[in-house]
Amino acid sequence: MEFHVLIPARLASTRLPNKPLADLAGLPMVVRVAQQAQRSGAVQVRVATDAPAIVAACVAHGVDALLTRADHPSGSDRLAEACAALGLSDDAIVLNVQGDEPLIDPTLIRACAQALVDHPECAVATVAHGIEDATEFRNPNVVKVVCDAQSRALYFSRAPVPWWRDATDSACPYPGAVLRHVGLYAYRAGFLRRFPQLEPSPLERIESLEQLRVLWHGERIAVHITDSRPGLGVDTPEDLERVRQALASQ
Repeated sequence: MEFHVLIPARLASTRLPNKPLADLAGLPMVVRVAQQAQRSGAVQVRVATDAPAIVAACVAHGVDALLTRADHPSGSDRLAEACAALGLSDDAIVLNVQGDEPLIDPTLIRACAQALVDHPECAVATVAHGIEDATEFRNPNVVKVVCDAQSRALYFSRAPVPWWRDATDSACPYPGAVLRHVGLYAYRAGFLRRFPQLEPSPLERIESLEQLRVLWHGERIAVHITDSRPGLGVDTPEDLERVRQALASQ
């Protein structure tokens, strides 16, 4: 199996300015992410960014980087430009690995790519894991996914779905059957190039979830269900400190 990893990274961040360049045990965060991705067996790992400073940091540490336009509204749009610039064939598999996941498991990246290989009817693949905590289930910042019998996404929501008719406040219904979505994606390059031209859907606007555009336009998303949670991501200064502590303990 051959697949490519692209890592979108931008300097602008309301909660953590210059996040991709944050120091993690002597390396910029985006470099840590790329190094984890390189262990996945990808034929190519490249950072796609709007910032010359990020390109320079990557090059200094032996990571390939591509400078893209600064006006992209989303990481998917940035990766679509990168796909075109790299001349990837329509059937090439491209992994979108977020630039703020320095502890991402390389085997999870590979498993996501394999899910797309195993589902030729799907344009996209992603990852989920079981939720067993009632508070997490009800948290709108935790995105849930509902799947069909072939592990293909039926719907993504910030609401607690599927909703158990006889739910109580003390337990999560059917522990392990409720799935939390993980923001790791595999695309067929042809679809990724086409995605920014698709009209955003009403559901996408309501939920503020870009992946609902894929389903709205009739494409399918395969879901790899993992038994373990992904590593710590970084959204806030507190997250950054937790990751630093995790690296220090290794």
